[in-house]
Amino acid sequence: MSSDDPTLAELLAQEDELRLGRFDNDDAWSLGSALVEEARRRGSAVVIDIERGGQQLFHAALPGTVPDNDSWIRRKGNVVRRFGHSSLYVGRLCRDGGTTIEEKYGVPTADFAAHGGAFPLLIRDVGPVGVVAVSGLPQLEDHALVVWGLRSLGQT
Repeated sequence: MSSDDPTLAELLAQEDELRLGRFDNDDAWSLGSALVEEARRRGSAVVIDIERGGQQLFHAALPGTVPDNDSWIRRKGNVVRRFGHSSLYVGRLCRDGGTTIEEKYGVPTADFAAHGGAFPLLIRDVGPVGVVAVSGLPQLEDHALVVWGLRSLGQT
């Protein structure tokens, strides 16, 4: 995948690659903790949020973040919950079509942000069960951090 500007096909391939066999509360803690450690290592001021089935399982706001980051988490997460794809994928789909999420799907941008940083928690043979989201960096970096975390989780 191109780290600069992934294609729709590359984003779908990520979603396929990052399907998990399971995801429970302990997995949420492991994933969230790994993301916090990596963000601190990189010196990144981010908010990290993980939810499954509508229940928030992990939330961390690192120094330098602001309440607006929580709004971005909510809005990007809404995109994942509605469309079942990463927020970056939906944003790219709209941009490639020369439109916005509001124009294409009639959803208000006050509640939906088609910007990178939220990714579906996908379980093999089940589908999406939750969302992991990061906010605080440019959208491609938010997305890349989430992908890094999910890949790390798969290696444990």
